[in-house]
Parts: sequence; C-alpha cells; structure tokens
Amino acid sequence: QVQAVESGGGLVQAGGSLRLSCAASESLFSVIDMAWFRQAPGKQRDLIARITSDGRTYYVDAVKGRFTISRDNAANTVYLQMNSLKPEFTAVYYCNAGAQSWRGNWGPGAQVTVCS
Repeated sequence: QVQAVESGGGLVQAGGSLRLSCAASESLFSVIDMAWFRQAPGKQRDLIARITSDGRTYYVDAVKGRFTISRDNAANTVYLQMNSLKPEFTAVYYCNAGAQSWRGNWGPGAQVTVCS
C-alpha cells in the first residue's frame, strides 16, 4: 500500500503559484496510478488530479487548466504544480494511490492557504 509524505504547502496570495511534492513508499509505485486529493475545512476529501503509471493525467473540472500533476517513478515522487490559485482552493492537500485498493494510511497532508 502507498504511504506518502506531502511537502511544499504554504500561504500564497490569490493568483499565485505553489508546487507540492509527494514522496511515496511502495515497492510497486511505478505501476500504480497516483493522485492528489484536497480537503477543505468542513468538507470531505476529494480526488482532484490523477496520473497513471504511464503518465496519462486526469483532472476534475475545478482545477483543470490550473493544476498539473506529474511523477518521477525513479524517485517515487509525485508533484502537483498549482497555478492561478483562488481562495476557495484553501485546503489540506494529500497524495495517495488513485485506486482505493492501493491506498495506505493518509499522511498529514500539506496545508495550502490562499488569501485574497
């Protein structure tokens, strides 16, 4: 199962950019679809971006065109480049497997705060 540690969060102004990193520990990382999730205050955790083992990407409409997910299989690392950030994107961002069956425990996530 995927166990991941997120980093790169912080406070940014609306319209700004941020890049999150996710270091994963899983022997089969290279063949597992990975994803980024976010959980805003008082809301559930939702998948926002996914990348397959061969690099195909998928995004929810809310972040498409703003966020870019990528991976480095050799480094067991997933990235999320976030541009044109809005205050409503304030949330804790998590990294885990895209497929539920491969998800390990959730890590602490990375807090992203966007101020207007």
